[in-house]
Amino acid sequence: MGRYALRRLLQMIPVFIGSTFLIFFMVYALGDPVAALFGDKAPDPATAARIRKDLYLDEPLWRQYAHYMGQIFSGHFGTAFNGQPVTELMASAFPVTLRLTLVAVAFEMALGITLGVLSGLRRGRGLDTSVLLLTLVVVSVPTFVSGTVLQYLFGVSWGWARPSVSPEAPLNELLLPGVVLGLVSLAYTTRLTRTSIVENARADYVRTAVAKGLPRHRIVTRHLLRNSLIPVVTFIGTDVGALMGGAIVTERIFNIHGVGYQLYQGILRQNSPTVVGFVTILVIVFLLANLLVDLLYAVLDPRIRYA
Repeated sequence: MGRYALRRLLQMIPVFIGSTFLIFFMVYALGDPVAALFGDKAPDPATAARIRKDLYLDEPLWRQYAHYMGQIFSGHFGTAFNGQPVTELMASAFPVTLRLTLVAVAFEMALGITLGVLSGLRRGRGLDTSVLLLTLVVVSVPTFVSGTVLQYLFGVSWGWARPSVSPEAPLNELLLPGVVLGLVSLAYTTRLTRTSIVENARADYVRTAVAKGLPRHRIVTRHLLRNSLIPVVTFIGTDVGALMGGAIVTERIFNIHGVGYQLYQGILRQNSPTVVGFVTILVIVFLLANLLVDLLYAVLDPRIRYA
């Protein structure tokens, strides 16, 4: 296991370099950060040249990227155009989005896996049909629609939750935004769990367990569910990074100052250091989540062994 984890960590290095270089190229080579800094006003050529030199923008792109990576490994992600270090923005934004993502993932796992198991065990019955129709509706409705509707119902009409989140973003205020963020993922988790349960229910090891006279709950929990969760864990592991990076709409609806809010502001104002810095951290989150998923495979399926 240790050698496998080390090998996976080494494999992550070229993926990280390639991803960050692509992001860096798209942000800096396809735009002009200095022009974005001045907005509609044309900067003085001497001032623009000095800013380009200070920001290392007068060098070739590969040198800019090498300089940026050197800053990252020293813990410096650059400075936003308002003069605030990007690390300070990260320190205030990532804990909020992390709590929001944990709420969404917990909601997605608890309800999605439960509905998927119940639906798979009752294939073709009324519950199965209802769950499939419900998940299809949830997938079809955009997040900004479901978020606005739930915000109005629970926050404005019924008063069960705050319609907007305070700057401190306590966990109890993130419950409704977390549900909104995890709705689409919940639908996919439910359908994936249901499909996996239906496929594994016809496997030989399940028929053998039934023939041996094992209790139904033990067959489902110890044999059927454990093997059926492998594709579900894969989806949830990759979904963690997707939820953190895709929370822009949810955070805008509930006025949450997290990663999505900072990315939105950075894109809107063409604040290149903020965008590149935040996306770089999201790449690391994606890579670590995938590594964790691979290591969990051996826990779920004893037949999997790592050399």
